[in-house]
Amino acid sequence: MNHPVTDLDVNSTKYRILEASIDLFSHKGFSAVSVRELTKVVGIKESALYNHFKSKDEILEWVYALFRESHSKTRPNQDTLNAICNRITIKPFLTQGIINFKQAVEEPLHEKMWRILNIEQFRDQRARGIIINDVYKGTVDFLEVAFQIFIDKGELKQQNAKILATEYQYPLFTMMTEYLLLKYDGIDTAEVEMKMENHLSFFLEAIR
Repeated sequence: MNHPVTDLDVNSTKYRILEASIDLFSHKGFSAVSVRELTKVVGIKESALYNHFKSKDEILEWVYALFRESHSKTRPNQDTLNAICNRITIKPFLTQGIINFKQAVEEPLHEKMWRILNIEQFRDQRARGIIINDVYKGTVDFLEVAFQIFIDKGELKQQNAKILATEYQYPLFTMMTEYLLLKYDGIDTAEVEMKMENHLSFFLEAIR
């Protein structure tokens, strides 16, 4: 791709195709959506789609790229992370991480892309790669750096920052998945949100 996906003009036909694809793929799965159905939703001829994308699979590639760009913006860069961790204590830092996740999935397009990844992960190696590398590994690596900063400034006792990041985040991944599933079915998320808060409090009490 010659430019970031997020630079696409939201009024362009290409963006409308991408947006409609995200909606359809998130409800039916990639394989169950035909080009005919997609172009009917967008309001264009089937042949016109190929002026913007080489294939339906290339649309999915753009969806993945859009998710990766969007997801990368939920974590600050190294300099900003250092400044944040040296300005606040660990509890508000971790609390803000949970808030950031909930705010991200309140954005309808982002929530739908999460669903696409979960649907496609066992069919498509690209989806698995994003979940494993961008979501799981990327989040744990980010938290490892943050925990090390809190250790270095004396807020936490000396211990392995990577283990701390893994032990904190992996249970939270499960709760986040539960949160997404409940939201999809329109079920109240208060209980799982409380689980997240309790997990954070229990974890901090255990490691201090």
